[in-house]
Amino acid sequence: QVQLVESGGGLVQAGGSLRLSCAASGSIFSIRRMAWYRQAPGKQRELVAGISSVGSSNYEDSVKGRFTISRDNAKNTVYLQMNSLKPEDTAVYYCNARYLSASVLRDDWGQGTQVTVPS
Repeated sequence: QVQLVESGGGLVQAGGSLRLSCAASGSIFSIRRMAWYRQAPGKQRELVAGISSVGSSNYEDSVKGRFTISRDNAKNTVYLQMNSLKPEDTAVYYCNARYLSASVLRDDWGQGTQVTVPS
């Protein structure tokens, strides 16, 4: 299992920036990918950005050029730098770890952190 603790959410005006952090513990050496998802009220959870164990990253189209995912392996922490925030970025953001356990890929989730960008 992987335990995830998120921080860094809050309220920010449109055009502003926030940085989310996700600290991982537990079976960290089995992690294959870390990612950020978000879920807005009445909508399905969606992938925002992911970063593999070798550092390759991918982004949802609406955040490309505005958000950056990165990782600090020494701190077992993944970050999501969010710039030029828009009201449509308002959501609960969840950290996700995809890891290998008994030859099966599994997912663990953080508790979520609220990001609010007023219109």
